Amino acid sequence: EVRLVESGGGSVQPGGSLTLSCTSSGFDLSKTAMSWLRQAPGKGLEWVSAIAYDGVNKYYEKFVKGRFTISRDSTKNTLYLQMDNLKPEDTAVYYCAEGYYSIIQDYFNWGQGTQVTVSS
Repeated sequence: EVRLVESGGGSVQPGGSLTLSCTSSGFDLSKTAMSWLRQAPGKGLEWVSAIAYDGVNKYYEKFVKGRFTISRDSTKNTLYLQMDNLKPEDTAVYYCAEGYYSIIQDYFNWGQGTQVTVSS
């Protein structure tokens, strides 16, 4: 069974930082592209960031570029999302997902999510 498990969410004040982690069982996430998605209250699922299978090329949604950093540790089979200078509009449930697709509906494997709340 292929599973993805996110952790590291929490509540922070604006300007704060969090690091999300995603571990996998059932496949080696260092050998495939991986993405972070999020769903804000009352909104649809949106793509946030992705890392290519080679681990070199990284992509970011324009509203998080310069604040978020995606990375992975192949020795721990773990994907990360370092989030700095968090804003209230970053409040959402964050999911890690297998692959990197231009259409959000093409994502087929993601975890249960971790809640991030940014509020003063």
